[in-house]
Amino acid sequence: MEDVLLLVSEVVTNACLHAGGPRELVLRHSVDGLRVEVSDDSPEPPRRRPPGDRSRPGGHGLIVLARLARSWGAEPSGGAFPGKTVWLEVPPPAQPHPPVPGGTQSSQPSQGS
Repeated sequence: MEDVLLLVSEVVTNACLHAGGPRELVLRHSVDGLRVEVSDDSPEPPRRRPPGDRSRPGGHGLIVLARLARSWGAEPSGGAFPGKTVWLEVPPPAQPHPPVPGGTQSSQPSQGS
């Protein structure tokens, strides 16, 4: 969950800093995972900052996207709106393993009164 919050924060912040703010935030959930879409009015696609001084603040958002998202990209907005939509996808959370048939489960003594 923390990774998803960071990813959403990155794409919304990029829209604020480089495109005048987001026009729309869409979250799509399916069995395949979560898709986040942030639309803005700038036609300029996201670009990595050229290599340089890594101690400077900012400029690391697209690296975070590349490392934490399953996939991401940008596409021109369609229809009546100019601009673009930056999207990212994350897989569904891992499911706990079901108990093994015939296996033993440990029980914790209850703490109580």
